[in-house]
Amino acid sequence: MQLISNRSKLVSNKKMSFWEKIYLPAILNGMRITFSHLFRKKATIRYPEVKREFAEIYRGQHVLKRDDQGRERCTACGLCAVACPAEAITMIAAERKSGEEYIYREEKYASVYEINMLRCIFCGFCEEACPKEAIFLTKRIVASDYEREGFIFGKEKLLEPLDPEKSIDISKRETEEVLEFKKDKTKKHNL
Repeated sequence: MQLISNRSKLVSNKKMSFWEKIYLPAILNGMRITFSHLFRKKATIRYPEVKREFAEIYRGQHVLKRDDQGRERCTACGLCAVACPAEAITMIAAERKSGEEYIYREEKYASVYEINMLRCIFCGFCEEACPKEAIFLTKRIVASDYEREGFIFGKEKLLEPLDPEKSIDISKRETEEVLEFKKDKTKKHNL
């Protein structure tokens, strides 16, 4: 028989010894390893009672931020949806009507803004792509559930509360360049 490639390997058919046939040494070795782990310190933490420390750069649940006057920052430009590699963000844009200036910051706003948390990979590209600094990832954990329907987060779950005391601090997520840019009030973006 002629070989097609030189990558073939010769397989040995080694006969098992008596002790290997009864598997007793392998079972005893496995039990020794198991019993040695019984007396070690546990790596598990009791989650509801004890909370783990997260790094400053941890990315958790998203939040849609409001400006200083409580208006929504999102202008439905779609850059976050385009930047999302998992295609988890969908939005529908609408035009602001007269009398809604205190609700929406710009003439265009997102009437529907949804993030499918089952698709989201928490990469942070959406917050990097947003020119209005409307979306940020927080340290909040997305709660688990047995049903899939609850994992499509709309504006009601994502939007920051109007109460200034309940606002979410994202200052540690901002870079030094962004903080310097925000100090310049001559830029239209910072008004």
